[in-house]
Amino acid sequence: MIDVDLVSGVLLAAAGIAAGFINTLAGGGSFLTLPVLMLMGLPADQANGTIRPSVLTQSVASTAGFHRYGRLDTAAIVGILAPSGLGSLAGAGVATIVPNEFLKPLLLAIMVAMAFAMMVRPGLIAPPPDVKNLTVRDRPIAVFWLFGAGFYGGFVQAGVGFLILAILGPILRYDLVRANAIKMVITTVFGILPLAVFVAADLVVWVPATILAVATVAGSWLGVRFAVDARPDHLRALL
Repeated sequence: MIDVDLVSGVLLAAAGIAAGFINTLAGGGSFLTLPVLMLMGLPADQANGTIRPSVLTQSVASTAGFHRYGRLDTAAIVGILAPSGLGSLAGAGVATIVPNEFLKPLLLAIMVAMAFAMMVRPGLIAPPPDVKNLTVRDRPIAVFWLFGAGFYGGFVQAGVGFLILAILGPILRYDLVRANAIKMVITTVFGILPLAVFVAADLVVWVPATILAVATVAGSWLGVRFAVDARPDHLRALL
């Protein structure tokens, strides 16, 4: 348990707003929130569980925003959600049983590796313009990759948006805005299923979790507004 004073509360809120914005446009917002919680004194397993309510709130807010602006391909959702949802349950289950002395360096190593991948290969997730979207029936290999992304999201979350976009863009041929819309539906599932696992394992600290949950909603709405109004080249540059 940690005490959240004014300074740490403001820091958490700022990290949450930034994370909500970043996660809506690409991924990696948990690179901010997870280390902040660990620096505030939470052990790695509780920090990993405490970010999960904010994953749910920001995902729901972003999904609603993209749907409002007509950028959500609802017909493709079921085929994409099934493998990613099952993967997230498996990953969360593994995360709750890994000992803390192994989990902390593992989480840090994964975050550094994913941040490096995002830095050196941002173009990986941006398909050519004006291409036709494909379904998982058209590209069955996407099922394997979606399950893997789900496992990663259930296990650590940080940077999973980049993995999802790397599937929806190059494999299923979605442009960045529509890929981000579907990505937020997927992370909503990541929010519900792994959160239930972490709550059952008593690994959610609710005061900082609530601050992050509220702050990420604000960041998500800002991200949606930017995504639907931005030019594609500006969106890729920001990513």
